[in-house]
Amino acid sequence: MAAAHRVGHGSRGPAIEVPAALAASHERHSGAVGLAWIAGLPGMAAAFMERWRLRVDGPPRHGAVALVVPVVLEDGTPAALKLQPYDEETRGEPVALRAWGGDGAVRLLRDAAGAGAMLLERLDASRSLSAVRDDLAALRILSELLVRLAARPAPAGVRRLADVADAMLDRVPSARERLDDPRDRRLLDTCAGAVRDLVGESGDRLLHWDLHYDNVLAARPSSGRREPWVAIDPKPLAGDPGFELLPALWNRWDEVAAGGDVARGVLRRFDLMTEVLGLDRRRAAGWTLGRILQNVLWDVEDGERAVRREQRAIAAALLGRRGSP
Repeated sequence: MAAAHRVGHGSRGPAIEVPAALAASHERHSGAVGLAWIAGLPGMAAAFMERWRLRVDGPPRHGAVALVVPVVLEDGTPAALKLQPYDEETRGEPVALRAWGGDGAVRLLRDAAGAGAMLLERLDASRSLSAVRDDLAALRILSELLVRLAARPAPAGVRRLADVADAMLDRVPSARERLDDPRDRRLLDTCAGAVRDLVGESGDRLLHWDLHYDNVLAARPSSGRREPWVAIDPKPLAGDPGFELLPALWNRWDEVAAGGDVARGVLRRFDLMTEVLGLDRRRAAGWTLGRILQNVLWDVEDGERAVRREQRAIAAALLGRRGSP
């Protein structure tokens, strides 16, 4: 496992440890390329601390890809410096954040084109929607954010769902051969069929593409924001809002299954989301099956030979919304 690296720049604050878990994540997913990016991260952080005249204001946080450093601007404004590789997965993030302009999403203060560095408003990183105990209350908040985010047409340069869907369909035959259970192969075929039915009308809304409970954070009490919750970490896509639903259906899965009737738990969430978003349920079910297809393809390409039970359960519940037996 890669060792931690230190980030520091004199008067800009104390040295920062690049978390070993972040280095390990990059090594696991990107190999030598990921480790090379981690090796350059201390210099990148120091350069942007100096360029934007920032001061470190606490320990960094990270996900699987990005390092986020709490900072303070010269005028005393708290902010967050986000550093991540600049690639197909991340290059659309500042484009989307500029389009949303802080309406339902974290506010972009500055970004460096092509460098993978953004200066964002500071949120309360300790409070996400996962901490809201009532799962339906959390889901309604998330759904209302989706309404606002998807209200805008996607700007130029954002990836298109039509292209993503076509690429998924091209990968189905290979993935099918690697699934052991005939039931999983039939599920793959069903999901692919739903995508084929819809790909010609894939939509043009600006989608977040990864809106789950941990990607909605509370605003800081002193921020003066109108809304208490905002979305972070978009993977923007131009498409149909029905493609947005799956993460919120299967995250916090224990709460879906708690009542003993999994299908009822899934549809309870699905119906709430489609009602709030004003979506046609048959069409939304089809795009959700498409999202399951995407997850299965990713899993198979990572070496899995079976569909996850949660994905099977969601697909089974939604087939009724598609008019299938």
